[in-house]
Amino acid sequence: MTLSKDSILKKIKKKTSRPMKVSELARSLGISEIQRREFRNQLKIMVGEGTLIRLRGGRYGLPDEMNLVTGVFCGHPNGYGFLTPDTSEEGGDIYIAPKRTSGAMHKDRVIARIESHNSSGRPEGRIIRILERSTTSLVGMFEPLDQNGWIIPMDNKYFYDIFVSSKHKLGAKAGQIVVVDIISYPEKHHPPIGKVTEILGYSNDPKVELNSIFRKLETRIEFPLSALEQAKKATTNFSDKDLKNRRDLTGWTIFTIDGETAKDFDDAISLDLTDIGFKLGVHIADVTHYVKKNSALDKEALERGTSIYFSGGVIPMLPFELSNDICSLKPNEKRLAVTVLIDFDLKGKFLNFDFFTSIIQSRIRFTYNEVDQLLKNGPTEKKHTAVLDILNNMYRLSKILRKERFKSGSVDFHVPEPEIHMNSKGTVEKINKAQHNEAHKLIEEFMLSANQAVARHLYKQKLPSIHRIHESPDEKKITAFQEFVDGFGLRLPSTGEVRSTDLQNILKKVHGRPEERVVNTLLLRTMKKAQYSQKDPGHFCLGFKHYTHFTSPIRRYPDLITHWLLKASLNKKFSTHEKKNLAKEMMKIAEHSTFREGKATEAEREITDLRRAQYMSDKTGKNFTGIIVSVTPFGFFVELAEVFVEGLVHVSSLTDDYYIYIEQDHKWRGQRGNKVYKIGDIVKVTVKEVSIPLRRIDLAVQQ
Repeated sequence: MTLSKDSILKKIKKKTSRPMKVSELARSLGISEIQRREFRNQLKIMVGEGTLIRLRGGRYGLPDEMNLVTGVFCGHPNGYGFLTPDTSEEGGDIYIAPKRTSGAMHKDRVIARIESHNSSGRPEGRIIRILERSTTSLVGMFEPLDQNGWIIPMDNKYFYDIFVSSKHKLGAKAGQIVVVDIISYPEKHHPPIGKVTEILGYSNDPKVELNSIFRKLETRIEFPLSALEQAKKATTNFSDKDLKNRRDLTGWTIFTIDGETAKDFDDAISLDLTDIGFKLGVHIADVTHYVKKNSALDKEALERGTSIYFSGGVIPMLPFELSNDICSLKPNEKRLAVTVLIDFDLKGKFLNFDFFTSIIQSRIRFTYNEVDQLLKNGPTEKKHTAVLDILNNMYRLSKILRKERFKSGSVDFHVPEPEIHMNSKGTVEKINKAQHNEAHKLIEEFMLSANQAVARHLYKQKLPSIHRIHESPDEKKITAFQEFVDGFGLRLPSTGEVRSTDLQNILKKVHGRPEERVVNTLLLRTMKKAQYSQKDPGHFCLGFKHYTHFTSPIRRYPDLITHWLLKASLNKKFSTHEKKNLAKEMMKIAEHSTFREGKATEAEREITDLRRAQYMSDKTGKNFTGIIVSVTPFGFFVELAEVFVEGLVHVSSLTDDYYIYIEQDHKWRGQRGNKVYKIGDIVKVTVKEVSIPLRRIDLAVQQ
């Protein structure tokens, strides 16, 4: 018997019916004397991971046989939390009341016992063991207490304040943001104790606020010297060796379309008409020419995983020498690229594709707004006249591709994003809804086509790679969504597993209706998160059987790996042994990339919340109209129409009645007057209080 954790677990599930001591387990599972020491070591590891439970008396048992669940604890500012089980088979999240957290902190791995279910069927439990403390340091605000002090965590999901004695406060003063190492964790009647290791500055300093977010999320800002030195050696003075086996496309009409402030242009496009349709060219910066595998640059890019974009700046995955210069496809400058040529017929059907390395020279650096205006109104500058026919043909092709994509199963969500405008002083000037115009849609279709073409190629080559996957939603969440949209006269098919086309049909029906925003928002929350994976189950929301990320190697590490794989596949055949090792490597990179993407998203979201709080800080007492976009057990969030900012109406501020939270209907209802506040309702609110350190905007309903 191989003594892997998986094999031991399978044997225990199959051959035991009660908790057993090590000796009993060994006999039942047929473990030889020679393997006993290794067996004990594996049991210890499994207990540490939570896949087995060690009971008093030295007996080992299965958690699910004892009504126990292992998972990660997610704290809430009000002192309670939820345990997210390790596996979906264990059901949904488990509510943990404040008195049943047993000293667990946000993100700790724990074991909980399910003790009851509430009226809506949600399990409620008690944490009985903390397997792993996930937090060793925090960023927070220092508040003095006599000679000592307290650190109030910036992330309010850490609901314990941390006590700091006078000898460990490092001279911190009231209102300063600090980094604190945790010396001891909370126990019954004892708070966590910490030691201040760094003072970042005062909380009302915008730069300090920004830096505190990056420190909290352990964001890498500075590049190691070895990576910087490699970046500085990169050059666009290409040698014969650099250009060997590259196709010279510098005579082609190629251009870029990007945002107003973008500097890292990693994709350019071209288009020719053929006898049977279109030949689309997608030309992507050949970043792997400069970032060699296992080099200092490559290791740092892997660690970062992605660039982080935010209002007022960017933390790049690669040094600016590469991201904004050498690799960026600047106009009128020769650059190395990886080209994908895709042939479509007049109906937008894939005919064939070709991949090769190239050297290109972009003719024009367009912005999305420029192209949108050109498509609507024609050229205003002479240099644009020469490419107008190409742009019109691109627009024609993109509309054909878009129509076919949604017909084939893509889901078209309409959930607006904020666009934050900063002035020269670094303060927020205005916040509005980001526009998604025809130029955005054009580039979106072409990039999707290129990503799909590369994914198909790697699949045909049977080459392990990193896929961008999006699995189908959980049945319970779809059922809950159906129950909600029933009220709008919307129905999903009642037979079989839900298809992406079914969801797209729902969104088409609500387009232009008052409930459009609510249905889109709720459906988006029903979906699973997209992630990177070595497995290839397809992309549910795009309706693609195979999909990968290829078009952004300057800012996403999975794209960089895809470039390396694609180029390698064009020049060599991989042996079975190489493919086996490659599969293991891809699995690790995919997991890490998904994790880093999550951290980047968290940083971008927090900075958006910070900017919103900064913008609203002088608007206390002002009245606004808004829409309820989210209903929670502690109140509801309102999106303000005039400034595109979200704030919280806490249930405690609803003083005209006693209100009951009805989770399945996403609403609060008054017990006496039956007044209802539900998702999608239009309400008039007043800005009650704004906290920049907590990134919180409190609203009150106008009575």
